[in-house]
Amino acid sequence: MKQRILVAVVGIPLLLLVLCWAPHWATAALLAALGIIGAHELLAAVCGPEKTKQLWVLAGALAVLTVFSTYAGMDAYKKTVLAAAPWLLCAGVALLFFLAVRWYGRENAIAFQDICAVLLGGVAIPLAMSCLLRLRLLTYGGGLVLMPLVAAFMSDSAALFTGMACGKHKLAPKASPKKTVEGAVGGLAGGVLGMIVFRIVFFFVTVEPLPIGWCMVIGLVGAFMGQLGDLSFSIIKRQFGIKDYGRLLPGHGGVLDRFDSVIFAAPVVWMIAVSVGM
Repeated sequence: MKQRILVAVVGIPLLLLVLCWAPHWATAALLAALGIIGAHELLAAVCGPEKTKQLWVLAGALAVLTVFSTYAGMDAYKKTVLAAAPWLLCAGVALLFFLAVRWYGRENAIAFQDICAVLLGGVAIPLAMSCLLRLRLLTYGGGLVLMPLVAAFMSDSAALFTGMACGKHKLAPKASPKKTVEGAVGGLAGGVLGMIVFRIVFFFVTVEPLPIGWCMVIGLVGAFMGQLGDLSFSIIKRQFGIKDYGRLLPGHGGVLDRFDSVIFAAPVVWMIAVSVGM
């Protein structure tokens, strides 16, 4: 518990510094680094040590290219090296399938499960995380980028304490035995409450009133998607017999253990924010 608290005390301010006040390229660099680590964690869980060594460089490169592809459609970057990121990303995916065909039948052949792990860890997860960068690039993005984190993390905390206080009915016992229906409902309420508090703080800092109704929707939907992400990544751990994806964050596990809820919440929060003109 001491390690968990220490990591939170040190890590949260650093995360806020990079996401809110540092230049947006620092946010992109952080997400790319998390993508590389997350890809390694997923490959290690699903593919085993040998295949991880074989495929991690490719998966990590795909993760970096996926994050920086966010810049490709922006006028300010159309004539820079970042404009090539989507093309290189497509080339990397094609290389994966080329190697799968080329090595088929060999001892080190790339199985379908390995292909899925590389695409999930190197493309799908970084693509979801890059929605934080997309939020950061919006007007007042230094504040808006926190919405998926507020919805997801407030939901996690509220679900934990509600479940401990009055949890009786199991939510998904095969996937996560400790989670309860009561905790899940408390988590949804926590996400909504967290976004209401966020709206108040955001107004005091920016004097920009966010729509209260849409903030509550973001809190509710972000909390729901966060819980779904938590359970979804738990299924993978159960299937492959691991407790945590990694040990990067003592007391919290790995990147995928800590950010599983944000991975699912970030895309839907970004889509809502853009749709309503935040």
